[in-house]
Amino acid sequence: MSAVLRVHWLPGTDRLLGRCHCGAEAAAEDPVELWAWLLAHPDHPHPPRTSAPAVPAVPPAPEEDPAP
Repeated sequence: MSAVLRVHWLPGTDRLLGRCHCGAEAAAEDPVELWAWLLAHPDHPHPPRTSAPAVPAVPPAPEEDPAP
């Protein structure tokens, strides 16, 4: 592979940002996982999984009108 793959450290965090020559980007804490994702081109449509669990978005609770 002669294409350029880049990995940058995100200052102030333990995360790395990988950028594939196709323009896809992913962030991860594990450098091995990030490099595996980069080298899997073109089979990397989704960023690698991180050690942090995905938190589903929870809609805010509706506000109740005070009783008159």
